Amino acid sequence: MFPNEQIVTDDLDLLLDALPPRIVESLRQPERRVDLLEVVMDLGRLPEARYPGREVVLSHEEVTEDDLQFVIDHIGDFGDDNRAGIERTLHRISCIRNRRGKIVGLTCRVGRAVYGTIRVIEDLVLSGKSILFLGKPGVGKTTMLREVARVLADDANKRVIIVDTSNEIGGDGDVPHPAIGGSRRMQVATPLAQHAVMIEAVENHMPEVIVIDEIGTELEAQAARTIAERGVQLVGTAHGTSLENLMLNPTLADLIGGIQSVTLGDEEARRRGTQKSILERKAPPTFDIVIEIESWKRVAIHKSVADTVDAMLRGYLATPETRQPASNGRVEIVDEPEREDARASAGLLSGGALPERQSWSEPARRRSGGHVRDHRDADLFQEREAPAQAPVRTENGRVIRIYPFGIPRSRLEAAIRNSGMPIEMVEDVGAADAVLTMRSYYRSKPSALRDAEARNLPMYVIKSNSAFHLEQVLQQFRPEGGEVGGTRGPRRDPMVDVFRETEEAIAKVLEEGRPIELPPANSYVRRVQHQLATRYNLDSTSSGKEPQRRVKILPGR
Repeated sequence: MFPNEQIVTDDLDLLLDALPPRIVESLRQPERRVDLLEVVMDLGRLPEARYPGREVVLSHEEVTEDDLQFVIDHIGDFGDDNRAGIERTLHRISCIRNRRGKIVGLTCRVGRAVYGTIRVIEDLVLSGKSILFLGKPGVGKTTMLREVARVLADDANKRVIIVDTSNEIGGDGDVPHPAIGGSRRMQVATPLAQHAVMIEAVENHMPEVIVIDEIGTELEAQAARTIAERGVQLVGTAHGTSLENLMLNPTLADLIGGIQSVTLGDEEARRRGTQKSILERKAPPTFDIVIEIESWKRVAIHKSVADTVDAMLRGYLATPETRQPASNGRVEIVDEPEREDARASAGLLSGGALPERQSWSEPARRRSGGHVRDHRDADLFQEREAPAQAPVRTENGRVIRIYPFGIPRSRLEAAIRNSGMPIEMVEDVGAADAVLTMRSYYRSKPSALRDAEARNLPMYVIKSNSAFHLEQVLQQFRPEGGEVGGTRGPRRDPMVDVFRETEEAIAKVLEEGRPIELPPANSYVRRVQHQLATRYNLDSTSSGKEPQRRVKILPGR
């Protein structure tokens, strides 16, 4: 996407006119207007202008009561949510009150309409699936939501209703801002009534799309589910920065299907290789797609929330598809989901339908004409974004020193104890043999991680700091011989070898036209082998008695 393809309107002068002249005088300079996020005015403190990653003091005189009253007189009335606006604009002014209800602080956020901001996800928006946006404050959730409403109404010719609780999407006043296009807007008298207005919008106005900002209560989550079950496309935002946040939030977990504890039978627990008490998704997700907004121009997409949640509950890394605009005007896919990650493994472990796979052996690829990516050496637990590093080598028996960055120390200590390996945490990166961090920190590259890279330290990046993932990444330090203290070797999911062996047999059948008999396997593995054979339009049979029962793959039907 070229930069000039985005048109930005902010009506910034109208906001500056509502602020005390002595405070905002410097903001009228062109270089101070670009990327301005908000102006903060707290009684008795210096006023500040906030930009991405920095703050600027606007005056060396403290904010007075007269300054606050000046703003109050030039904006609309504050609602129950302590928010107000400026009519026919997208700006939002939020107040802070003391214990007696008197206003002692103001946050004046700049509202912008950015036309063209959803080009990177436009295919998903037009798919008709329900979409949930996640992201930290100020990252552009509402801006993107506003553009989604306009595109669906004007470009897709759909009946769009916006449930606007704080008038942040459609702007203040009775006439909505032109940025929402042909969408209709329903205002909400009080935040407590948001869920009721959501249901009213569906029952009274026959929408094809409902747009809602900030789903934050259990009633709103239930209303969202009701809307989705009626066949209406739902587009909204929720509190949280990632899908994991929703899974850990008991109030909003229903948006992704809810989580329940299930007790398995002995046989099923052995088949899955898990404990008898496990967590499972209890219902279909309200939203089909979750989009994590990482920055203004970068998003991480979970295209199938159901698959991703199921995978994560089984302890697998679910790698989203990361997109950003490229310099040539196209959409660049930075990280494609790995086929040995959560989605593929979750489908197998749950006993459900086998997910689509892209990893074929070479003869099968030639026969089918498909594009192939080999998965044989896939490391299931190390994040792909980390640069390739040499393995950690220690003298036999020597303690491996890990520098954790952004990892809860108590949780890591428990994982180290469970691993049984001589690993200790160190406080100084200079004393470490390796670095362990979260993906969110690795992407932002704080100084400590830059220092580690400068020292050429192996860096292990995980997406989740759950106990399972911590224990799995610690296994990367275990030597291939099984003894601790030598060269660590990666641990692989045994199902990777099952896929590899079965696909090689399928390739021979396709190439040579003769049956191939696979080694003996348990009932679960045999079922996977039968499913793979069906995938390639081949027949398969099982023969023999347990534990020597095996699958034979036959030529095509």
